[in-house]
Amino acid sequence: MSRIGRLPVALPSGVNVDVLPEKFVVKGPKGILEFPMLLGVTLVQNDGFLVVACTNEEKKAKGFHGLTRAMLANMIEGVTKGFEKRLEIIGVGYRAQTTGTKISLNLGFSHPVELEAPSGIEVNMEIEGKNKNIVVIKGIDKQAVGQFAADIRKLRKPEPYKGKGIRYQGEYVRRKAGKSSSRK
Repeated sequence: MSRIGRLPVALPSGVNVDVLPEKFVVKGPKGILEFPMLLGVTLVQNDGFLVVACTNEEKKAKGFHGLTRAMLANMIEGVTKGFEKRLEIIGVGYRAQTTGTKISLNLGFSHPVELEAPSGIEVNMEIEGKNKNIVVIKGIDKQAVGQFAADIRKLRKPEPYKGKGIRYQGEYVRRKAGKSSSRK
């Protein structure tokens, strides 16, 4: 039995969970999320807590047990608080600007790269320091926020020699020494 799957999930006030035979739906102040009911897993509500139960001892059902509990906890946190990823754009001439749901990035290519944010994702810009732009990605779906942040970071990963590129805020990039001239 999964150690994570056994933990009950607290149900805060203002959040409703509808358990249907094929999926469960989480409704909260920030929106609605749904997840399919996986094989061998059931959901039980008890006194403001949700408990994920494993109905059989198959290997697949045991794997889905912890996954379902983690997804449920993330969905409840998403509809109450939401999720946020912050990306730093570091480099001379590297910049970004947002217009509505689009983000336009100038990353040293011959053309600007434009990305459309998925539905439910909000993209904003902050300027911090001289050469540091911060892209703030917010949303209620943890997977969608993380995937969009990863897609942006993938365009220009931080390089180890000068540290230029797009990185998560607080991410450590190990720097390498460049070539040194031979001295005689």
